[in-house]
Amino acid sequence: MTIQWFPGHMAKARRQVTERLKQIDVVIELLDARLPLSSRNPMIDEIISGKPRLILLNKADLADSKVTEEWISYFREQGIRTLPIDALSGKGVGKLPEMCRELAGEMLAKRAEKGMQARAVRIMILGIPNVGKSSLINRLAKRSVAQTGDRPAVTKAQQWVKMGDTLELLDTPGILWPKFEDQMVGLRLAASGAIKDELIDFTDVALFAISYMMHYYPERLKERFKLQTLPNDRVEMLGEIGKKRGCLASRGEIDYDKAAELFLRDLRSGKLGPVSLERPADWEMEEPIGKPPSLS
Repeated sequence: MTIQWFPGHMAKARRQVTERLKQIDVVIELLDARLPLSSRNPMIDEIISGKPRLILLNKADLADSKVTEEWISYFREQGIRTLPIDALSGKGVGKLPEMCRELAGEMLAKRAEKGMQARAVRIMILGIPNVGKSSLINRLAKRSVAQTGDRPAVTKAQQWVKMGDTLELLDTPGILWPKFEDQMVGLRLAASGAIKDELIDFTDVALFAISYMMHYYPERLKERFKLQTLPNDRVEMLGEIGKKRGCLASRGEIDYDKAAELFLRDLRSGKLGPVSLERPADWEMEEPIGKPPSLS
């Protein structure tokens, strides 16, 4: 599944980010806790040019907490502070302002030494579409200042959001790379809902997620679809899901596309329980779990 998606506003967003970095003290990198590396822009290190950085693992309520701890350790080893949050409920968000001030400590100290007037810490929030930037900004500002939606690419312009005298946040449109060089990245993003459904093949994406869950979360599948045992392969499993959910076409044949769509809705909404779609170890595998045979 090769996806080409780089609308003009996203190309413009990268230029804007680069231009505004001189005004920024701390960069907040917002990732999806279910797939942290797949939800990163691979150019992010180049883009932020060594600015102090805080990684937020959003939608942590939908992710496997044990796997999230693995990711926190993974980023800690790289010297990057990481905080799991849920922007919708606000869980963990309260820790963010103080962590940002700590990261900006050197800048604040230099200003104080020079006798300069204290000012708010200036923060830039970066993340790919549909990772929850607008929800986070609204939560931090305690008011609706950013448009939200359950579809990618809602934010399309920059804006400063003042938070009293301590923080100023610069919201930016999501940045998504022009081509998914790693096919597994595309599958994980599609499974999470970060890619417009019009651009994906529901069946391919569902088969990836089913295979991953059969390996790591078999009991969740049994419980959700009321199965005593799981089928031998993912195609049969998708067929079982179709039967359980009434996805039948003419002559009683299974509508696999419909079954795939319904399964992905369950996965994205958390009805299958907290699920992580990748682990640090997955990036070391030559043949990642869930990779369709048709993909090279």
